[in-house]
Amino acid sequence: MMKKKSIPASKPFLILFLCQIISALDVPLDLSQPPTITHQSPKDYIVDPRENIVIQCEAKGKPPPSFSWTRNGTHFDIDKDAQVTMKPNSGTLVVNIMNGGKAEAYEGVYQCTARNERGAAISNNIVIRPSRSPLWTKEKLEPHQVREGDSLVLHCRPPVGLPPPIIFWMDNAFQRLPQSERVSQGLNGDLYFSNVQPEDTREDYICYARFNHTQTIQQKQPISVKVFSMDSLNDTIAANLSDTDIYGAKPVTERQPVLLTPTGSTSTKVELRGNVLLLECIAAGLPTPVIRWIKEGGELPANRTFFENFKKTLKIIDVSEADSGNYKCIARNTLGSVHHVISVTVKAAPYWITAPRNLVLSPGEDGTLICRANGNPKPSISWLANGVPIAIAPEDPSRKVDGDTIIFSHVQERSSAVYQCNASNEYGYLLANAFVNVLAEPPRILTPANKLYQVIADSPALLDCAYFGSPKPEIEWFKGVKGSILRGNEYVFHDNGTLEIPVAQKDSTGTYTCVARNELGKIQNEVRLEIKDPTMIIKQPEYKVVQRYGQVSFECIIKHDSTLLPTVIWLKDNDELPDDERFLVGKDNLTIMNVTDKDDGTYTCIVNTTLDSVSASAVLTVVARPNPPFDLELTGQLERSIELSWIPGDENNSPITHFVIEYEDGLHEPGVWHYQTEVPGTQTTVQLKLSPYVNYSFRVVAVNKIGRSQPSEPSEQYLTKSASPDENPANVQGIGSEPDNLVITWESLKGFQSNGPGLQYKVSWRQKDVDDEWTSVIVANVSKYIVSGTPTFVPYEIKVQALNDLGYAPEPSEVIGHSGEDLPMVAPGNVQVHVINSTLAKVHWDPVPLKTVRGHLQGYKVYYWKVQSLSRRSRRHVEKNILTFRGNKTFGMLPGLEPYSSYKLNVRVVNGKGEGPASPDKLFKTPEGVPSSPSYLKITNPTLDSLTLEWGSPTHPNGVLTSYILKFQPINNTHELGPLVEIRIPANESSLILKNLNYSTRYKFYFNAQTSVGSGSQITEEAVTIMDEGKMAMASRQVDIATQGWFIGLMCAVALLILILLIVCFIRRNKGGKYPVKEKEDAHADPEIQPMKEDDGTFGEYSDAEDHKPLKKGSRTPSDRTVKKEDSDDSLVDYGEGVNGQFNEDGSFIGQYSGKKEKEPAEGNESSEAPSPVNAMNSFV
Repeated sequence: MMKKKSIPASKPFLILFLCQIISALDVPLDLSQPPTITHQSPKDYIVDPRENIVIQCEAKGKPPPSFSWTRNGTHFDIDKDAQVTMKPNSGTLVVNIMNGGKAEAYEGVYQCTARNERGAAISNNIVIRPSRSPLWTKEKLEPHQVREGDSLVLHCRPPVGLPPPIIFWMDNAFQRLPQSERVSQGLNGDLYFSNVQPEDTREDYICYARFNHTQTIQQKQPISVKVFSMDSLNDTIAANLSDTDIYGAKPVTERQPVLLTPTGSTSTKVELRGNVLLLECIAAGLPTPVIRWIKEGGELPANRTFFENFKKTLKIIDVSEADSGNYKCIARNTLGSVHHVISVTVKAAPYWITAPRNLVLSPGEDGTLICRANGNPKPSISWLANGVPIAIAPEDPSRKVDGDTIIFSHVQERSSAVYQCNASNEYGYLLANAFVNVLAEPPRILTPANKLYQVIADSPALLDCAYFGSPKPEIEWFKGVKGSILRGNEYVFHDNGTLEIPVAQKDSTGTYTCVARNELGKIQNEVRLEIKDPTMIIKQPEYKVVQRYGQVSFECIIKHDSTLLPTVIWLKDNDELPDDERFLVGKDNLTIMNVTDKDDGTYTCIVNTTLDSVSASAVLTVVARPNPPFDLELTGQLERSIELSWIPGDENNSPITHFVIEYEDGLHEPGVWHYQTEVPGTQTTVQLKLSPYVNYSFRVVAVNKIGRSQPSEPSEQYLTKSASPDENPANVQGIGSEPDNLVITWESLKGFQSNGPGLQYKVSWRQKDVDDEWTSVIVANVSKYIVSGTPTFVPYEIKVQALNDLGYAPEPSEVIGHSGEDLPMVAPGNVQVHVINSTLAKVHWDPVPLKTVRGHLQGYKVYYWKVQSLSRRSRRHVEKNILTFRGNKTFGMLPGLEPYSSYKLNVRVVNGKGEGPASPDKLFKTPEGVPSSPSYLKITNPTLDSLTLEWGSPTHPNGVLTSYILKFQPINNTHELGPLVEIRIPANESSLILKNLNYSTRYKFYFNAQTSVGSGSQITEEAVTIMDEGKMAMASRQVDIATQGWFIGLMCAVALLILILLIVCFIRRNKGGKYPVKEKEDAHADPEIQPMKEDDGTFGEYSDAEDHKPLKKGSRTPSDRTVKKEDSDDSLVDYGEGVNGQFNEDGSFIGQYSGKKEKEPAEGNESSEAPSPVNAMNSFV
């Protein structure tokens, strides 16, 4: 059996679609059928009396029905009324009012009947009433004179109109009167004041009534209200008013709440089911009461409860019987509370439970018409047949009435009729037409053949098979041309023939066949289903924060079915984008140029196809520097403080972090703004400290993460009173510029520090520990005073005091200064020198008496210079070196001296004026040191077994040379070093011939000089003895052979043979043969690859010292085979590799004084560079 279902309650999205299908299942219009009312005017029909009245009544049927009307229960003969016409092929009446008719003449209850040979259908009773907008009755309105704080009600009392008018209050300028918790309009249109205030005084309180049907507005005469404050009332009460004219001249007092509406403690309210329930409570009181609503014994319904009119009105929409109960409003202020209970009863006009539905039966079938309704009170049910009460209608043996049900048995064609069900109670009625149509018809399918359905994957697919037949056909569905009948839980078969595939997949694509059959025949129809890929936004717009005047882009990249054409729409705040050229809509993005504050909001990308729609949204936040604060106000003015308050400007979506307060002194520096203070961004008031005699203006700058706002408008000016100065000048100093004066200086006070007019300075001084009395002078507009005729460099006590026209500043503190300095008078004595080593000496001296310094002692200077070298006895240009030792030091170190030299030095004391006389020159000598390297080493006259060596003496002997040391060793063809030979040579020699050397051998030489202290740095050189002539001839012959053609051919043949052997070995190896590569690699090790040491497994080391290697290829000696070192200058670093050391701040020397020595030659074998070309040739031979 096929599974059949009604519309599932869990699938509301199907309801609209299925309802459309059900309407298509009506009896086809080419078949006989009773009339059906398709359109009619509303039951309560209010018409505009100035326009024609149109009373609608449309119906369908076969044959087409005829129409007739009743008015107020009797036949309405439209042919006798020239103002009334009926539209052709319709029952709609048109009453011509615009050509002289009057709407009031056509008030009444109208009912339409549509009739044909199979029955008669009737419309609802249509009550016609013309709308009315009467004028206000004239009345004399007395002015309202009210005491401040009292309550007041201004009555509107609009004329009764149809429908009731909409009420609002405005003034003479047609501006709505402002309403609040204190002043508001009630549901009846009256204007309620919980308490009046002086600002409520006005003469144009006007109530307006708007009648929407006639589009007219009626105006009540203006009402005047005058509120007396207690101050003005006490002044005028005796002269103008009696005690009874007003409420009395008592002071304004607070009052507990009193309800203005509704009155009393309880009331009742009846509302109909489905309507909007409005409950109202307005209270008087001072302070203004606050209203709160509760439901006794229950909760206010969620999602249907709203508060309006400042919570004075409780609104519940779509009320039901469950909303009946007691609702309490509570009005409360600080003095107490009052409450009112409204008992709400929800009644109900009739509403359908089951409305009767048309029956299509074949002869001999059974059926029922059911009419069930509910209401409060419960409605009564009555039946009519063709518009006539069923009790007096022609009898039909096939029907039986059973309360709200008519049962039909074995119907015949004459049983066709239209039945009316009427459900009514005191609050209204329901009328429904349902026909019984007896037909014998074979099945027909109303859905077009080969209809194409397109559905998005994973969505429900609904395939239509609208059908008709009598008896009702059975429906079956097949997939494909030869498919089997569809069954199973993956399909839902609806009573109206629709096939539902709840979750359509790609494999659901195909052709589906619907078959309808009854006892009179069979018919089928095919439809096609295509499943499309869903549209997706694969990159959604993202939340953006952008600065004002910047640029921002939102992306919206989509993926969609290739057969569907998507359209992309951008919305801002669910509305169209502004018509602005700054908004650029691209293929997959939205760009906003030059962003402004109004661009802030939510942007939505909507992608639509013919089958689906997707959207994604993102928020744009536009940030900017804050708007400047405004409404600066100065309060709490005191002599030395004031309170500043302000209102922050818009923070422009970036919170204000702090406010900066600046001030301007309009008296001393107009136009110049100074920083005063800053406060957190949550603070809008600050207590500011003030100085006397300043004309203050303040401004405030707001700061957020984006930057600073523009400054606010300046506050009002505030001039503080004058006062004597609070402070004295700072940075007072006394320093003499000449030996006989004292210059007193200070920092002048700024304008606002003067505290008053006539700013001056009292300058006072006296010689310390000598004078008892102060010498003073008063000066103005200066910051310096010179005292002349003072002794040289004596201490003075100094003070500078500010004063103005109102008095002196507090007593200033004293500072110590000195009169001018003069050059020191005495040289340091007892100068002694202690030589520490050949490059360092220590000097001592006795301090000079402080009185002879005649100034501030800054330190001592040591002048020293080299007189001559003891080894060469030659004078040279004297360059003096100076070392300064600060403070009261009596010794110092002299670094960087040259060994074996004669020096002189002297010492001088230094003050702020300059240097004193020099001490007598002190002579000292440095001991010997190690010499520098020989100036050069040349190797000449190579023979088979000898070499001639020539050298120059060291540039810096640093003592008496005792000898030269020569070391040499051979270098073999693998660059290994042979045994080392050492020779000592007398110091007076400058050349040497080495004999008994090996022929054609490279030698490396190491040469240095010695003094009694030790050996100096060495110089190295390499040279080669010449070849044997016989071996040279053999090498020449070998070269000649190598250039012969036959020899070249032989070598090519050998190379070809080796190539063939390599190919054969490669082939054998690929076939699995073994090739002893490892053994061959071991047998022919690359001499460039250093082996690992056997003892520790590490790689052999390469030496980077050139001294231990033969000369590299391309690094040849000069043509004279001389290697020289550049002469050094006379700086403190004079020999070796320099002196390592540091100086203290006082000039003393720290560190070791030693020259770097070249490494000693290596014994035994050592890695070396490639041999020279000559050696290479010898090794080849």
